[in-house]
Amino acid sequence: MPYSPMPPRLHTERLLLRQWTEPDIDAHRLLVAERGGGMPSVEENRRMIEEQRAASEATGIALLPVVRRDMGDFIGYCGLTVGRASVEEPEIAYELFRRVHGYGFATEAAHAVLGAAAATGRQRLWSSVRPWNVRSFRVLEKLGFERDHVSTDDKGELVWLTRSLP
Repeated sequence: MPYSPMPPRLHTERLLLRQWTEPDIDAHRLLVAERGGGMPSVEENRRMIEEQRAASEATGIALLPVVRRDMGDFIGYCGLTVGRASVEEPEIAYELFRRVHGYGFATEAAHAVLGAAAATGRQRLWSSVRPWNVRSFRVLEKLGFERDHVSTDDKGELVWLTRSLP
């Protein structure tokens, strides 16, 4: 079944999800560093973003930078990715700076992505979350995701959740 491409821009009341720009590179480097394990170089990060752009062109789905509309600042990303899933049933993914956790931004951005995913004609989405990530489980629960199964990889246990789309 062919799918429509995901829109390159999504708007919510407080957020804009849009395509990657050059200024996003430095902000994204800080976000990656916040995970632990060091900060990628500008070149490494530019390559990551270019790979995202290429994957988006090939699949019609994207991880989009999340920007607060009132401040214009990059606070993370949200979107669809093949990840551990497939083009037909992609994963929803999001990551925001810790300083903006607790304000509902992840839920708001992910809700917009759910609508975009449904508009592409997809029937189901996945998400995979580490057991310690309580905040992600709360976001996914608010969005109607349900636990499906647990697997393990080289980093340990991984909880899989799924949601059917209208």
